[in-house]
Amino acid sequence: MYVLGIETSCDETAVAIFHAEKGLLSHVMYSQAETHSEYGGVVPEIASRDHIRKLSPLIRQCLQEAELASAQINGIAYTAGPGLMGALLVGAATARSLAWTWQIPAIAVHHMEGHLLAPMLETDPPAFPFVALLISGGHSLLIEVRAIGDYQLLGESLDDAAGEAFDKTAKMLELGYPGGPKLSKLAESGQPRYKFPRPMTDRPGLDFSFSGLKTFTLNTLQNSEKTDQDKADIAYAFQQAMAETLTIKCRRALQQTGLKTLVIAGGVSANQSIRQHLIAMTTTIGAKAYFPRPDFCTDNAAMIAYAGCQRLLAGQSQDLQITARPRWPIDQLLGLGR
Repeated sequence: MYVLGIETSCDETAVAIFHAEKGLLSHVMYSQAETHSEYGGVVPEIASRDHIRKLSPLIRQCLQEAELASAQINGIAYTAGPGLMGALLVGAATARSLAWTWQIPAIAVHHMEGHLLAPMLETDPPAFPFVALLISGGHSLLIEVRAIGDYQLLGESLDDAAGEAFDKTAKMLELGYPGGPKLSKLAESGQPRYKFPRPMTDRPGLDFSFSGLKTFTLNTLQNSEKTDQDKADIAYAFQQAMAETLTIKCRRALQQTGLKTLVIAGGVSANQSIRQHLIAMTTTIGAKAYFPRPDFCTDNAAMIAYAGCQRLLAGQSQDLQITARPRWPIDQLLGLGR
């Protein structure tokens, strides 16, 4: 089965083709980061218009790179949510239109399920069951994963997501957008001069809260001389606090579930400091951490094509209605047998 995957949930336009036996055949992506950088964040209307402009050419390019004709595609998977409503509608409407034209099934894919399954695209994929930490610009989730669609939410952010906290802190430091990678780069020249709080680690539970860490960062910056070294030291302290907080919560989740496998995915999972902390922790307790490759940490269509392929193979699909859900709890998804 050849599955065409489409991802347009935010500011990346991406297309991929996945085959049930041959694996990933092609994947292409266009980032709008430069377009949105002058505004300091994503402008939804601009994002939607850019998806309209880029999606069809990328579909043609993806088919060419896979050396396939449209008649060979057996199904279409598209991101239906969560995400920006206008952006989601571009991908959903395009996918449903192509599915109707080509007379093939289409499946609406949950964006975070795509991230959760992204490590399955690697040569050494994790086996079920496992604990998943999903950290992106819009989400911070800890989930017990027994199988595809069998998800139990263990913890989530009560306010800012991890990626959102990175971007807002980068903005305080005047690093521009997208801020997360720039903050991490600045932190490389930082010194362990400040000690930032590890939010909600002094109490039981697996929920996150990063708004207080963000406020502490702002107060520290305002009380500094705001030199380049001050900013680097603050970036270092913020990143250390974030990495250690996530590590403490993940260790608790593994102990609570009794599982020995941790999957980390989403845009923030590309952060090297966070990766190093989580790898060290899992090694210490006899567990193992799995990450997607950097290209598949950010929003991409390869993960959508993979997730959609698994559900199409199980006989799931949607009718002609266009599905777009800006808010969509992941624990509401059906398993493959339902």
